Amino acid sequence: MELTVTAALFSTALLLSNLASILLASLKLKRPSKVAPPTGKAPPVSIVVPSRGVEPFTEETLARAFSLDWPRYELIFCVAHADDPVVEPITMAIARFPAVPARLLVGDDRISGNPKLNNCVKGWQAARHKWVVLADSNVLMPRDYVQHLMAAWRPDTGLVCSAPIGSRPDGFWAEVECAFLNTLQARWQYTGEALGLGFAQGKSMLWNKPMLDANDGIRALAAEIAEDAAATKVVNGLGLRVNLVASPFEQPLGLRTFGEIWSRQARWARLRRVTFPLFFAPEILVGATPPLVLALVAAAGAGFSLPATALAVLVAAYLPECALASAKGWHLSLRMIPAMIARDVMLPAIWARGWLGGAVDWRGNAMTIQTKTVAELEETPSGA
Repeated sequence: MELTVTAALFSTALLLSNLASILLASLKLKRPSKVAPPTGKAPPVSIVVPSRGVEPFTEETLARAFSLDWPRYELIFCVAHADDPVVEPITMAIARFPAVPARLLVGDDRISGNPKLNNCVKGWQAARHKWVVLADSNVLMPRDYVQHLMAAWRPDTGLVCSAPIGSRPDGFWAEVECAFLNTLQARWQYTGEALGLGFAQGKSMLWNKPMLDANDGIRALAAEIAEDAAATKVVNGLGLRVNLVASPFEQPLGLRTFGEIWSRQARWARLRRVTFPLFFAPEILVGATPPLVLALVAAAGAGFSLPATALAVLVAAYLPECALASAKGWHLSLRMIPAMIARDVMLPAIWARGWLGGAVDWRGNAMTIQTKTVAELEETPSGA
């Protein structure tokens, strides 16, 4: 009886914490909406875009980057190698939009084991303006992209960023990717901000360049193997906050495979484990699997119906997630519940993988993450 009651209490506590996180995140999040252009003099902005390989939505993301509704901005595209396949579409886009100042820089500055950060160094150094955005190449920027970032800056801000919101999934495993990105990872990131524990996400990061340059510049982000983890610690070390945009930016997914999702989630788990181990350890309690297992133990001890108990737990876990996605205008489909179940089945294995060594893949780079600041990096040929 004691085991039954304990299991029931823990299951209920986990379900309530899940619901609380959704409610807290919903208070911070807004549906996508237009932000008006600045009425006064808007500061010029440099947008640094590290790129590697051609993705299904490359042409569209490039066109969006050249169509921002901001008076003065420059685009600095960075690639590590001249023979990268993405060089051609970038060059064509620069020619197609001559009114927007844009450059393509080629080179690989090995300041860390993080290939994306290495690719950004030359762009950061070449940036002409006080405000710099480091933006992943697969972010689908809205026309008011810069307005959203600037609107989140406060006097005590050291960094503004955005979680990626998955959209346009093609196939079941892309739906699973949406379930990871949106109502799990983005939700917990905004919950953290609501609790005063804001942390950086590397998809879109707005920096005040003089501030970071006064603290070792972009090389300060090499202090951790993940640049967003280093960014969080740099900003917190200065007594400043990481703020999130109210309406996070879209990342169109297209087709995904199980292998791609596993590789990406295993890499992120390993990075979180070595950079924030105390926050990573409780992640084993995230998702529907722990409360479901505990509820079934309690139901078996009390003689309740196991199928009815399982259904009740899944409804309590997933309906609030679907409500959050619907309320914020995120992708939602009939396959989302099966995708959430697949995600939560994977979570314990991903958590366990985070504690193990071995190589992980980072967009064609085989990496063995040894410590929070050291990684062995063996780069495969460009475009692989």
